[in-house]
Amino acid sequence: MTHHCCEAMSSRVNPRCDRHEDLFACPDALIHFSARFQEYGLIVHDGGTSSITIGFCPWCGRRLPASQRDRWFDELEQRGVDPWEDEIPAEFQDGRWLSAPPRD
Repeated sequence: MTHHCCEAMSSRVNPRCDRHEDLFACPDALIHFSARFQEYGLIVHDGGTSSITIGFCPWCGRRLPASQRDRWFDELEQRGVDPWEDEIPAEFQDGRWLSAPPRD
């Protein structure tokens, strides 16, 4: 479970909607959080799944954690996994991979 910077962010990150199965289809959803990459983004409501990465919380102003996207790709490469071609290990589907120490 990820702890977010403030109560307002926690209540708005990846909300559950009883009308829309897809977060990106819900007009009330504002923030997407990717546990895999530790990224926060403002959802672009254009019919797709785009979001604009943000570095600060819109509610409390705190700096958000640095993205782990590059590290995610590096870790998979070190394991010989091509994320575009190979099956991605289960622990890399969410934030579990971050609890493992980085490989040299």
